[in-house]
Amino acid sequence: MGKAHANALARLPMFFPDAPAVERHTLIGRNEAALADAAERFGFAHTETDWEAALEEVDVFYNLGPNHVHAEPSIAALEAGIPVFCEKPLAPTLEEAAAMRDAAAAADVPAGCAFNYRFVPAIRHARNLIANGDLGEIRQVRGRYLQDWLVDEEAPWAWRMDADMAGSGALGDLGAHTVDLLDFLVADETGPIESLSGQLRTFVGERPVFDDAGGIEEYRDVTVDDAYTAQVRYESGAVGTLEATRMATGHKNDHTVEVHGSKGSLRFSLERLNELEVLREGDRGYETVLVTDEEDPYLDHWWPPGHVLGWEHTFVHENYEFLSAVAEGREFSPSFAEAYEVQRVLDAVERSDESGERVEL
Repeated sequence: MGKAHANALARLPMFFPDAPAVERHTLIGRNEAALADAAERFGFAHTETDWEAALEEVDVFYNLGPNHVHAEPSIAALEAGIPVFCEKPLAPTLEEAAAMRDAAAAADVPAGCAFNYRFVPAIRHARNLIANGDLGEIRQVRGRYLQDWLVDEEAPWAWRMDADMAGSGALGDLGAHTVDLLDFLVADETGPIESLSGQLRTFVGERPVFDDAGGIEEYRDVTVDDAYTAQVRYESGAVGTLEATRMATGHKNDHTVEVHGSKGSLRFSLERLNELEVLREGDRGYETVLVTDEEDPYLDHWWPPGHVLGWEHTFVHENYEFLSAVAEGREFSPSFAEAYEVQRVLDAVERSDESGERVEL
């Protein structure tokens, strides 16, 4: 995430000249030698191993660390009147997410959560179609996020597999994106998720830790889910099916959402992020729309039609929107309050799995 956001900050003056001027001032980490190398590559003028000291030097604080270090530094920055941009999910637990939400509400500065898929031009186009009524009454949604980087049972243990550091596994890592993206697309029509039934599953209970020579040093327990599924009902009566896994063989980064209405449907896949499949009333099948025209969201800043964008451009768009909100002293969306609502859904999935019962939100 440090590389993704640093790249976005470097691109802003070239492609978004109306963006606020930004100095990449201080990069924070634990290892001074690694920090010096990263600062040179990412274009930062200074390094710091103490985040509290760094807060005294910056105008905006980006918290891109693992989930378990989201709450304390972000809250401290907000209490000091410093705008905060924090990676998703907002926190490992609902309690910490609530504390971050409350700190943001009390602060007179923007606080944003980095749900970058909101800033895909095709997603913005999809949201406009839904808002304009092209799909009619929204009745059903589907969201899946499939990866396969943990299919191998000997894939190395990492912090994302520890509940204390990550909070949850595929649910928080991937499911948070799906919950937020569907909310962004349809919540104005359907209202929020009203209730759900969810389940979690861990397929591999321990993973190896490798030493510097490539040998297995030990095995550590996996204390998070490898996969989740959920059946949801929205306030309007619309229903949805959500799922994610990091063990879907053959899927690298397949984040797909579908929206079905009384007049039409649409479908989007992150692996084909410049395309949107649209079916309107009277059509016999889906039309594949290449969302790269100048009038499409954000595209007037980039290339001629058909010259496609990639994953990294979503970070440029969200950094442009967040930093513009900071400069103009206005709210940013997705806010900490919106990210907290995502966390409520993740927490409800966990509670439903534990109880074996449907959970009301």
